[in-house]
Amino acid sequence: MGQSHLTRRPDYPAFLHCLLLTFLALTLTVSTGCGEREAEKPADSQPVEGEIEGVSEQPQGDHIFQNYRETGDLQAIKKRGIIRFVHLYEDPGGVFARTAIVSQSHDVLAKRLADQLGLKAQFLVALTPQQGIDMVINGEADVIADNLEATQQRRDILGLSEPLQRTSRVLVTGKKGPDISDPAKLKNVELTVLADSMIAVHVHKFVAEHPAAKLTVRELLADQLMTQFLDSMDGDKPLTTVIQQDRAESLRRYHGDVKVGGAIGEPVAMVWAVRKDARELQTRINNFLTKTLVTAPGKREADWSSIKKSGVLRFATYNGPSYALWKGVLTGLDYELARDFAEKNDLELQMIVVPDKHDLIDYVKSGRADIAGATSTITQSRERQGIAFSQPILETSQRALSNKDSPPIDSLQDLNGRTLVLRAHSAFIETAQRLRQKGIDLEIEVAPEGTTFMEIIRGVAEGKFDATLEDSNLADLQIALYPQLVKGAVVSDPLPQGWMVAEGNETLLGKVDGFLKGFLENKENRAMVDSYFRPDEQLLNKAKARLLPGGKLSPFDELVRKYALQHNLDWRLVVAQMWQESNFDPKAESHVGAQGLMQVMPRTAQEMGFRGPLFDPEHSVHAGTKYLNWVRDRFEDDLPADEKLWFSLAAYNAGIGHLRDARALASQLGLDPNQWFDNVEVAMLKLSEPRYFEKARYGYARGQEPVLYVRNIRNLYRAYTDIASGDTALMQSDERQPLNMVGLLRHADYSPSTCTLPSLPAGITVHPIRPLPRAPSP
Repeated sequence: MGQSHLTRRPDYPAFLHCLLLTFLALTLTVSTGCGEREAEKPADSQPVEGEIEGVSEQPQGDHIFQNYRETGDLQAIKKRGIIRFVHLYEDPGGVFARTAIVSQSHDVLAKRLADQLGLKAQFLVALTPQQGIDMVINGEADVIADNLEATQQRRDILGLSEPLQRTSRVLVTGKKGPDISDPAKLKNVELTVLADSMIAVHVHKFVAEHPAAKLTVRELLADQLMTQFLDSMDGDKPLTTVIQQDRAESLRRYHGDVKVGGAIGEPVAMVWAVRKDARELQTRINNFLTKTLVTAPGKREADWSSIKKSGVLRFATYNGPSYALWKGVLTGLDYELARDFAEKNDLELQMIVVPDKHDLIDYVKSGRADIAGATSTITQSRERQGIAFSQPILETSQRALSNKDSPPIDSLQDLNGRTLVLRAHSAFIETAQRLRQKGIDLEIEVAPEGTTFMEIIRGVAEGKFDATLEDSNLADLQIALYPQLVKGAVVSDPLPQGWMVAEGNETLLGKVDGFLKGFLENKENRAMVDSYFRPDEQLLNKAKARLLPGGKLSPFDELVRKYALQHNLDWRLVVAQMWQESNFDPKAESHVGAQGLMQVMPRTAQEMGFRGPLFDPEHSVHAGTKYLNWVRDRFEDDLPADEKLWFSLAAYNAGIGHLRDARALASQLGLDPNQWFDNVEVAMLKLSEPRYFEKARYGYARGQEPVLYVRNIRNLYRAYTDIASGDTALMQSDERQPLNMVGLLRHADYSPSTCTLPSLPAGITVHPIRPLPRAPSP
């Protein structure tokens, strides 16, 4: 029999930033923040001794969830007011869904089931399928809400739901991996599979049946397998694994370097599971899944009656500001608006991410999508292609952007003799042509196909290009990212931007227009729309805090000291981060739902064991420091302390998934993946460019945000170390001895110049934000 070894790492708190069902992951591992109140415990409540997955610590207040042991059926569960769902841990960053019915993830189905049962949902995590089974049998969870293979052995010990789907187990590797077209022809290959899973059982059986092939098996926990697999895809020795066929095909569609091979074993059914004697709960789950589970619709027309009949709205957009994964949740203007439109009309939302080089118009005209977004500028040339536009979602003018070292463009006449470099097929080309028709003597240079807006912007900032055009509402953000840029004259009237449907699809267009009109008339909704098109004031803030040496840094210093000590953090760093996150406003709430002083996502807090809103200062500080410490513990032990700090802050802001993508990309670019400044931050910036994020596991990243976030906190932290004592400083986890982060900061590569903050007392200085790094040429 082939050799096998199991790679494990120590148990850790099972709180994570998982998001939604994606066909790109080995398992469907999405969690939803819910359950905003602690349920009343029955008199016979039995807390679980010791720590189990999904419980990070014993309760220290009403907001911490403490697990318990419950082995009863639905009526016993209802007495507790909580139903506990367990799924497999895959990783803490979530996985970006490029094409999926986003409302049909396992966790969202679980939340709907809980709502129907009148219960609060609590999500727990298992590192292997067997661990999840044990949790349900032992009363530490109620339902396995994940893809579980149905076997006779499992039927004997569990109550299985009706099958959700049938799928085969197939070999998967990278382009440079072995020939996997026929499993019987494999030779000298190591197969890396999910530990304690039925896939592992069948792979071991296959290896035993083919001793001459000299195959070996390596088992990994769920949190490690897909990360290592995807990280190896671009290398010379990609891992070879076995996953479900539908996941493999979707993985291949989104990652061009993935190779899908032959099947091992027969097709299997995927189910949910409950305790064997929980017959009432099993029946309710079967009824619920039969009624509500939908699959992706087949070919159909894009008219309104066909949409309603199918129950699914297909919305095409680009991965970018309109639709992205951020802080572990889906966000973006298109996504938020399309989600609300679908909910209002009782439809499932299928987001279709179109490759950047493809035209959204083609998806609408061919019937592959019902609506296309990405806030496309309404132009006559697009309408002539057979497209009808919705009412405008926003209007924005266009203006010139140039380099500070070149002559300013303060008026249209200053464009005479200048060269505008513009993206192919963009609305900026029509604007530039109209300027020439008005007698402006400018050159129009259309960038090669595939060149992104960000590459052009960076080219102007680096002096490679003379000038370009940008939407006025994004100009300040570009300048914040590239200080060498300067705004020029406005070159157009405000231009409307909206959604697209096929010409003649009047009923659908009427529904869209009616929705948008009502939505945008609400002031809060309008503010949400506008927030996507202006710089984040927190990110651009230069920390104008009023401080006195030896005085308080914030109104919450004592709270911060308490929890910083508990979680091995320098309290002054936490205060600097708190200012960056919320300006010390405990009621702060971002447009993506982050709450409180530390702007923790409710879903993240819930998975750490916290329940309820995060606007209470102590609740927020505790959750934020705990999460920052957890993020820091995800990095290698031998990573230098200062680099671990910068990585932790970047991951706190953007999500650890995007940070992992940036480190992997840094290696590919020949940069140091273990150093943030001038290395990984360069790669993070590039994750806003399609040629890079289309191959990234977590997709598009608003790279400028974590870059500015880390720099601002670093500079304010330095100022705080000059003012306040670090008597509750960062401690090493075992010895509880202070770790001198100030010394590490002093040895960082800073500019020798300093500046005085306007609101700081005389003599108190901080180092300014350095110019952002110049990315190497593509």
